Amino acid sequence: MLRDKIKIPISELEQSSFCRSDDGLNSKTLEEEFNAGVRWQKLPIEYMRTSPEDLEANILSARKKLGDRVVILGHHYQRDEVIKFADLRGDSFKLSQYAAEQKNAEYIVFCGVHFMAETADILSSDHQKVILPNLTAGCSMADMAQTDDVLDCWDDLMDIMNVDDITPIAYMNSTADIKSLCGENGGVICTSSNAKQIFDWAYKQRGKILFLPDQHLGRNTAVNMGINLSEIIVWDPFKPLGGNTKEEIDNSKLILWKGHCSVHARFSTDQINKARKEDPNINIIVHPECTLDVVKSADYYGSTEYIKKMIDEAESGSSWGIGTEISMVNRLSEENPDKKIFCLDSVVCPCSTMYRIHPAYLSWILDGLLENKVINQIKVPTNVKKYSKISLNRMLELN
Repeated sequence: MLRDKIKIPISELEQSSFCRSDDGLNSKTLEEEFNAGVRWQKLPIEYMRTSPEDLEANILSARKKLGDRVVILGHHYQRDEVIKFADLRGDSFKLSQYAAEQKNAEYIVFCGVHFMAETADILSSDHQKVILPNLTAGCSMADMAQTDDVLDCWDDLMDIMNVDDITPIAYMNSTADIKSLCGENGGVICTSSNAKQIFDWAYKQRGKILFLPDQHLGRNTAVNMGINLSEIIVWDPFKPLGGNTKEEIDNSKLILWKGHCSVHARFSTDQINKARKEDPNINIIVHPECTLDVVKSADYYGSTEYIKKMIDEAESGSSWGIGTEISMVNRLSEENPDKKIFCLDSVVCPCSTMYRIHPAYLSWILDGLLENKVINQIKVPTNVKKYSKISLNRMLELN
């Protein structure tokens, strides 16, 4: 089904809402932050007007009363005022794996975005309930691969070839529906750290890969493997055959979904050149969701866990310009005071969806648990969970 015009996800349009260059990222009352002009989930007014200090006290009190019944997970991109309460920090898959290991916890509170909470629900036990503090905390990249559009794409490809000709691979940053499609059709999930390994496996099975939703991670991975850019095409869901001819599809080795990360797309080679001009000894490290030219210009590139490890283990006195989300960069700087660490982008732009996990939401859902009320439970449908788990387990087996 073709669309009459391009539809940009709301989460993409809202990405710049929290950008600032004149002050820090300290939390304000939620009532003040509502002025940012993004979608917020409604919650009782008393939480909106509670000061950051009182919210912290409320969360600590509720957390103590709930004890081992609850596990709080915090993604690296969360604001400091939220991640300080996390039992574990990490990237999306590390946190979901950790959640699956917490067999005694009744509740898993995932301070991240929607697809992460879905993955935690897929991997956790049936008796556990996964909670996302703010339901409007989505992911612009995941939103760029809508289920109907991806199904249309897959149907078009199946009209041209057989299922045994192509392997669907979904990045972890995708919805459960997309993970399920991969599981049902011999596909697999990958992370930014194991993408090359997964691609290697896929090419041994079949001649082509459909990779979604992030075109940049897919392209960077393929180029690193020696695949020629002429063998890589992009699928635009708003054009017939994704904007490609049948011949182009036949001759391709990699079909990339036209999606990207709103945060990592901000980084540029101009920023890298400026950093090197100001400090010839600077080390540049970026995330593989950045564009190909940025990745090629960097000294190092890798996942959030890779970036954290590199910085933590770097020599004292070394300088680092980092191309990833600002909350993580700021935290790395605070935790490594013996090194010069800064974000390549001078305009402070946190991930606008991650940033929606305000302490007020965390306090609200914990208070609800104290009253045996589960707010914002994320529950993946049984059939979707079945095939999503197959694709995730394939990845785990390959690891």
